[in-house]
Amino acid sequence: MGHRLATAHSNGAMRRWGLPAIVTLAAVAAQVGLTTAATAREARRAAAVEATAPREAGPPIMAIVSIKSQQVTFYDADGWIMRAPVSTGIKGRETPAGVFAVIEKDKDHHSTLYDDAWMPNMQRITWNGVALHGGPLPGYPASHGCVRMPYEFAERLFDKTWIGMRVIVSPNDAAPVEFSHPALLVPNKDAIAAAPGHAQAAAREAADAARVADEAKKAAATAARDVTSLAAALQKLQKAKTKADAELAFAERSLAAAKTDQAKAKAEEAKQKAAPAAADAAAQLDTAKADATAKRDAAAAAKDAAKAAETKKAETAKAATEAKLALEPVSIYISRSTQKVYVRRNTHKPWPDGGEVFDSSIEAPVTIRDPDKPIGTHIFTAMARSDAGLRWSVVTIDGGDNAKDALDRVTIPQDVLDRIGPTALPRSSIVVSDEPLSSETNYRTEFVAVLSNQPQGGFITRKPSMEDRIARTGGWGSEDDDGFGFFQRSWDPQGGTTTRRRGAQQQQYYGGPTYYGDQGYGQSGQYYGQSSGQYYGQQTRQPGLW
Repeated sequence: MGHRLATAHSNGAMRRWGLPAIVTLAAVAAQVGLTTAATAREARRAAAVEATAPREAGPPIMAIVSIKSQQVTFYDADGWIMRAPVSTGIKGRETPAGVFAVIEKDKDHHSTLYDDAWMPNMQRITWNGVALHGGPLPGYPASHGCVRMPYEFAERLFDKTWIGMRVIVSPNDAAPVEFSHPALLVPNKDAIAAAPGHAQAAAREAADAARVADEAKKAAATAARDVTSLAAALQKLQKAKTKADAELAFAERSLAAAKTDQAKAKAEEAKQKAAPAAADAAAQLDTAKADATAKRDAAAAAKDAAKAAETKKAETAKAATEAKLALEPVSIYISRSTQKVYVRRNTHKPWPDGGEVFDSSIEAPVTIRDPDKPIGTHIFTAMARSDAGLRWSVVTIDGGDNAKDALDRVTIPQDVLDRIGPTALPRSSIVVSDEPLSSETNYRTEFVAVLSNQPQGGFITRKPSMEDRIARTGGWGSEDDDGFGFFQRSWDPQGGTTTRRRGAQQQQYYGGPTYYGDQGYGQSGQYYGQSSGQYYGQQTRQPGLW
């Protein structure tokens, strides 16, 4: 009844006010609505502000992107040092949440997919096209999957980061928390102090072994050539002996058959000449055979020596590599999905097509108690040295066990710990996760793992759909690059490498196991993805950015 009375009163008042008053009231309401919307936009923009810590900052150890707060924060050993608002991927092209690392940097990158769009101070975290870079920030998610940062912020940041620096993309707000646990790596001071000298000694030994192996290889090749040439010489001497023996036998038969003194004298003279020649030919053949036997033995010994030298060369080279890697921070990934532990360290060897090569020589089974129970995703990072060895932090970005319980459930093989623990350095890390390594993990990445329970549109969809292309009168559009990808050979721990054919050219694409869906190819090489109609025509592209 009260509601009806209020409505009737309101309607009556409007009739009394008339049309001008109603129009004025509507205008005021619209203005209030606009003001409210503007206030909401400002509130969103104010949620994340650019800031720098009021202290002297050390080198950044990690970056954490919060999709919820649209903010990125960089941390050094003592806390946060730089913070800024970001713009992550829009719905359908969401920035994937997960564990990444900087794998390539380009100060002045231009897209080869989106009309040469400018992506200044680009820092790639996946080869299929997700990166941090400078870009416009409207105050809400607006990219095609990349993380846009303020232009000046991205420029100031660019020279501070390093290949292999951890980048964590969290669906919610997250920050490193001080953490300790007996399962974390505990370095040995003596081993760390001896590591540089050991690396130098191992490098010298490897160089010496390589030189010896090269010399042994050349000696074996020379001996083998000598043995080969002996065969022809022996054959020639054998023919000469056979001929000399035949001449001597002929002379002896002639002497036996001679009837006259003249014939006997002639035959005797021939025999006197043939006998020494036959004896000399036999002696030369015997000498050559003995020499050949010695040279064959020498060649066999040289071959064995070369083989042994090659073995030592390989062993010392491996030892030198291990010794050199011991000077680098180590990254460990433990997957509940695969029940394996993976170890990676940066070799700092540049790759011609971009990035640096990461060593992945350690991979082993790992024991996880209650393997069917979720464990979450936790990133443990050695922030700095301490009296106990290393000071650790943890960032948790996915539910499951808490960080302590997660580590309690894991048993890393002792031989793996023995190889990496004594020389563990600051910036080393251990990631424990329910997730397998993404197929984006390859020889030019540290670890890439995405949260399977979060949207991954910007990760699995790296080209605009046909609808997007048609809707844009200016072609592919250039407001956001965020779509560069790589065709490459890759190590794939999950067997997720997928081979696709475009026209007459076959390449491998590493965009995640769910990228291509179940559809096939059209008669002219077109391919339409499962969710957003990706199009691959017959145009061929060289491996690399596109």
